[in-house]
Amino acid sequence: MDMIVRPTAELKGEFGALSSKNYTTRYLLVAALAEGTSTIYYPAHSEDSDAMRRCIRDLGAVLEEDDEKIVITGFGKHPRDVKELNVGNAGAVLRFLMAIASLCPEVTFVNTYPDSLGKRPHSDLIEALESMGVDIEHREGRLPITIRGGRPKGGKIRVSGEVSSQYLSALLFLTPLLEEDSEIEVLGDLKSKVVIGQTLEVLEQAGITVDASSDYKVFRVQGRQSYQAKQYTVQGDYPGSAAILAAAAVTKSDVKIHRLMERSKQGERAIVDVLQMMDVPLSHRDDTVHVLGNGRLRPVEFDGDAATDAVLAMVAAAVFADGTSRFYNVENLRYKECDRITDYLNELRKAGAKVEERQSEIIVHGRPAGLEGGATIDAHYDHRVIMALTVVGLRCKEPLLIKDAHHVAKSYPQFFDHLKALGASVEWVK
Repeated sequence: MDMIVRPTAELKGEFGALSSKNYTTRYLLVAALAEGTSTIYYPAHSEDSDAMRRCIRDLGAVLEEDDEKIVITGFGKHPRDVKELNVGNAGAVLRFLMAIASLCPEVTFVNTYPDSLGKRPHSDLIEALESMGVDIEHREGRLPITIRGGRPKGGKIRVSGEVSSQYLSALLFLTPLLEEDSEIEVLGDLKSKVVIGQTLEVLEQAGITVDASSDYKVFRVQGRQSYQAKQYTVQGDYPGSAAILAAAAVTKSDVKIHRLMERSKQGERAIVDVLQMMDVPLSHRDDTVHVLGNGRLRPVEFDGDAATDAVLAMVAAAVFADGTSRFYNVENLRYKECDRITDYLNELRKAGAKVEERQSEIIVHGRPAGLEGGATIDAHYDHRVIMALTVVGLRCKEPLLIKDAHHVAKSYPQFFDHLKALGASVEWVK
């Protein structure tokens, strides 16, 4: 389905942030890897987290869920022998489960999104798993991928961090279960270090010990560990909230979002700092962010590596700043559901934005008077692109039509409902 976004002068209201997708997928996985029953309170519901639910159930976990919590009886070190897993369009779920599937005799990950996840590379993780004795059949590092494992071995493991931190996270979930101790060396510049912090936080909560060097270059993991059955509470999601906060920043607004922890380890918490740097009137107290927007923004320069999933929303705000903004160290945006630099900027230009790209930079020449709009936008099947372009549409003179906007459900199914409740003029069209 497509979405029409019309000019909107004012946003007003409050709601609780949706639960974190990143924490939900990690808690679901560690609960499945535990022997016993774990409880996860306020888990996220999105295409990604639902993909993890589906796959761990296929691998032998028992799930019971109500409106408040999900109770999971795990399969521990012994996932069920399954022939096929479908992760949908969820890259992190695929990569985490490629590692766990190496405990199975033979599993094929199917390719149901050939124009999105099907194009994304996984070669660095494949090479690491192959060095551990796992036989993998693939198409130049892409789906469909068949894992023939059963007995992966620990020891000295090397993995590149240049494209994604998800490869390292996958190995950190797997190696505690192996017979041997492991030492994981990260090659190159590790992207999204802050997300590794989230993985280590969840592993510690699940009873797993990992010795990480201060620069995240070397990780020592004792083998023969066991995940413990625990209770977890999922915190509010900064990546999804970033787009709502950006929308409040570029309009006249009085918007409050609750359940956003001030001391969260989510790197996308930086959206609050960046908006403050742009002189957006806001406060962050008692886990509530309160924006009193006036539509006036200063330009900013920002290293986006630690806040990857909020950068597109930051760029959307910068489109209306009075001056030139620069977001650097963001090359890993090119390896997401789409090329979030080239593809996103091409769509921004259709709306009338003046933007430039470098290999690892986005440069935005702000237009504080607003954009012309009146364009049809290709969302590239990417939830972050959809949300960010919606922010831009609120300050266009003519409506934007965003194609395939239903893919926002990958991470934030309620996004347009929440915006509409705040007063945004958005309408689904078939």
